[in-house]
Amino acid sequence: MTIKKQKVGANTEEMARKIREGNRRYLARAITLAESIRTDHQEQAQSLLTSLLPDTGNSIRIGISGTPGVGKSTFIEAFGKFLTAKGHKVAVLTIDPSSKRTGGSILGDKTRMEELSRDPNAFIRPSPSGGSLGGVARRTREVMLLCEAAGFDVILIETVGVGQSETTVADMVDMFMLLLAPAGGDELQGIKRGVMELADIIVINKADGDLVPVAKRAAAEYRGAVGLMRPKSKHWMPKVLMTSALKKTGIEELWETIGKYREAREEHNELDQQREDQASAWMWAELDESLMNRLKSHEQVSADLVGMERAVKAGELSPTAAAQQLLATFLGNSGRGQ
Repeated sequence: MTIKKQKVGANTEEMARKIREGNRRYLARAITLAESIRTDHQEQAQSLLTSLLPDTGNSIRIGISGTPGVGKSTFIEAFGKFLTAKGHKVAVLTIDPSSKRTGGSILGDKTRMEELSRDPNAFIRPSPSGGSLGGVARRTREVMLLCEAAGFDVILIETVGVGQSETTVADMVDMFMLLLAPAGGDELQGIKRGVMELADIIVINKADGDLVPVAKRAAAEYRGAVGLMRPKSKHWMPKVLMTSALKKTGIEELWETIGKYREAREEHNELDQQREDQASAWMWAELDESLMNRLKSHEQVSADLVGMERAVKAGELSPTAAAQQLLATFLGNSGRGQ
């Protein structure tokens, strides 16, 4: 097997060196390259990532999702400040809905996490979803690797909490945390079972003041629900904890639980295997998307596509037959494609 290595130019080497030193300006530039759709930017980004790969993988990657109104931003800020106070470097990658007009991030993460954004040991990067599945930015994985190369040892990836984004994020992190409000009963019924099954830790936030008894009841109900589900790992049963981001309580216990999770799975080599599987899945996802883009931009396929789709809708041609004909056109003329 021959592996074609990316060429590393002088500019890329300089950028890689600056990123390893933790230079935020160069890190931001590298992320912009990774998120760009320009071919020359993508080539430079992949060359840079290849150079930096040996410097990645030294963080704990945590996905965070939550129901609307659960206080996710307040929680992430409190959790991030707790971690930086302990000497950790924290990167927060927030996946926002895209503006239809500009494609940009519209929620203003640095406004939502104002204190954390000023912390010298924290880095917040909002990413537009770009219309990809579940609102998850296509290049979030590359951004995560760049942050690791820059020395960030805790990566928090916040999802928009809708659609398939939770599944996509769960497939790129070491552990998945589900943030819930202090309510049970009917509220429990409203949580999708699939999302519950993704969670390694469930956090009942806003457990303060008059809501403490409610939070305790909710925690008990969620523990009961978790007990009925098949755990993702035979070495870890998902835990249900209570926190108050406002009062800064329960956060230390949460961090200790994350440490126990990591130890339990590393002891049986599960985290390394999980990351290997994720890297392989990432490659196939990139291959799927790249092939689909090439197919759609192929000159003859584009010319045939409208008529084929019309025939399928009219019941004159089966979807499978149409797909096979388009694929045959692409494979037979790929050398002349756009």
